[in-house]
Amino acid sequence: MDAVAGLLDGPRAQGAFLLRSVLSPPWSLRIEDRAPLTLVAMVRGDAQVLPDEGAAVRLVPGDVAIIRGPGPYTVADDPATAPQVVIRPGQVCTTPGGQEVPEMRDLGVRTWGNSPDGPTMLLTGTYTMRGEVSRRLLNALPPLLVVPGDSWDSPLVPLLATEIVKDDPGQEAVLDRLLDLLLIAALREWFARPEAKAPAWYRAHSDPVVGRALRLLHNNPAEPWTVASLAAKAGVSRAALARRFTELVGEAPMSYLTEWRLALAADLLREPGATVGAVARQVGYGSSFALSTAFKRVRGVSPREHRAART
Repeated sequence: MDAVAGLLDGPRAQGAFLLRSVLSPPWSLRIEDRAPLTLVAMVRGDAQVLPDEGAAVRLVPGDVAIIRGPGPYTVADDPATAPQVVIRPGQVCTTPGGQEVPEMRDLGVRTWGNSPDGPTMLLTGTYTMRGEVSRRLLNALPPLLVVPGDSWDSPLVPLLATEIVKDDPGQEAVLDRLLDLLLIAALREWFARPEAKAPAWYRAHSDPVVGRALRLLHNNPAEPWTVASLAAKAGVSRAALARRFTELVGEAPMSYLTEWRLALAADLLREPGATVGAVARQVGYGSSFALSTAFKRVRGVSPREHRAART
């Protein structure tokens, strides 16, 4: 598992909100759904993404915008157009005053808008839950990033546009995986850019020694790792690994492993039927007591308290 794939080990799309919007100007959508992560892909026409804080960004065909929540923002044909629709938690749509939306209507399978032949078409995919495993990566993202369509050659936007209107058996699973693929592809493209200022732990994955050590920790968290055993697998001395890992990642190998194990545990604990003991074994703790002690020390709550709390 690598750094970008780690994002999807928590909020892997499962019945994600997916919508095709077909619009004619003037139009303006105020988004207040508090979703942790939203992807907007332009199929045709153009749009303005207007964060409450920061400059407006124009989207043209092929562009993909990734918006990190939960802050509100507006998507419109023009910055001067006043919001006509407010999208609230649970994807409830109302006017700014809270009434039904007369201008927008159902235009077919997963399609919505004010005109069936509108010049603007955009796709929206929303991850509705925040997985603990993804916290490190989500925290590394700016509130709004855009991958320009003219800078990468990806068939995923037109493919998603084609598939989103189908109602075949198993289509929800197909769309979830396509959304995941588009998100991963866009993030890889973004982090390869100098302006992305990728975090140290992400850049470290390209190092032949530290990258191998990170993959070992990510793929095998239940192993009884020590710096010595990790160094042996990475093919360097213990001192060399400890020094290089800390230098590139910004923390010691065992500190990183503890955080990773507890992030995994936090997500696994919310799965139906999970027990503290079973989760402890999955993430490398010898007993439920050992996991509970580490969990409370680092996160300030017990595993059971964490599980009872809503995301």
